[in-house]
Amino acid sequence: MAPGARTTTVDGRELRTRGLRTQARLCEAATKVFAEKGFHGTRVDDIVRGATTSHGTFYLYFGSKEELFEHLVSQVAAELHRLADSAPTVSRSDASRAELRTWIEGIATLYERCGPIITAWTDAELAGKSVGNLGDDLIGSLATSLAERSSVPKPARLNAELAALALVTMTERLLYYTATGQVRAKRDDVIELVCDVIVGALAGA
Repeated sequence: MAPGARTTTVDGRELRTRGLRTQARLCEAATKVFAEKGFHGTRVDDIVRGATTSHGTFYLYFGSKEELFEHLVSQVAAELHRLADSAPTVSRSDASRAELRTWIEGIATLYERCGPIITAWTDAELAGKSVGNLGDDLIGSLATSLAERSSVPKPARLNAELAALALVTMTERLLYYTATGQVRAKRDDVIELVCDVIVGALAGA
């Protein structure tokens, strides 16, 4: 679900088509402002101006900048949970590698689409904001799912879950840096590299 994905109620009120459009416009404007100014630099004034609406309208949907941000982060978190639930089996078969590549592509697409929110999310995490703590649980979920579906030989040289956590952390940061332009590399090359590393670590010799 993309940032700004629609919810049908606000404070128990059911949103009709016009309300949903207004809410989406506020979310889209906020995403752009967060990308430009970061979490701390963003003000409600900036969001209202970007959405070409009023403060009164803003507060009909969100109690504060933080509440809107948490709404956006929750959409990204939901996508990451879905990816955790769909982690593929890791083995050296061609079919398994194809599934792994599709999974990694899904993470890459999420980062490309939601990069501004993830950047602001990281900003909030570094500042000790509670919403930033969501990231730790999600990375752990991705790692656990991948480890459970791995074919690390027994006795394993590496603890599968710790290895998966290291791999997922690496993957998450590499895709984030690529999506935000901090690493200059072709998308397909990065995905292939990540697949090679994960298969090598979790599928045994």
